[in-house]
Amino acid sequence: MFDPLRENNFMYAVLETGSKQYRVAAGDKLEIERLEVEAGKPFTFDRVLLVNNEGKLAVGAPTVNGATVTADVVEHKRGEHKLTFKMKRRKGYHKTIGHRQELTVVKITAINA
Repeated sequence: MFDPLRENNFMYAVLETGSKQYRVAAGDKLEIERLEVEAGKPFTFDRVLLVNNEGKLAVGAPTVNGATVTADVVEHKRGEHKLTFKMKRRKGYHKTIGHRQELTVVKITAINA
């Protein structure tokens, strides 16, 4: 099956933010860990680990020199509610803990390499 987005004829990058790595191309929307930027403002990621520019692969050690990814911050939101239940048997100890991750939705506008 032919998928033009998976071929080597377009530009994509692998960036790192929030101790996670994301493969992005121009126009992609991502939910990443919270950034301290207002909604509607641009943000530049400088931790770019890999850039594929029409088949020319640039791999960083650990980052590619001079490569940046520019994105617009769309909104801030909270992730789904995760529950954790702790218990010690025969001790009468029960504890329920909840967590919601703070997220930022960004739209990738450009990859500069």
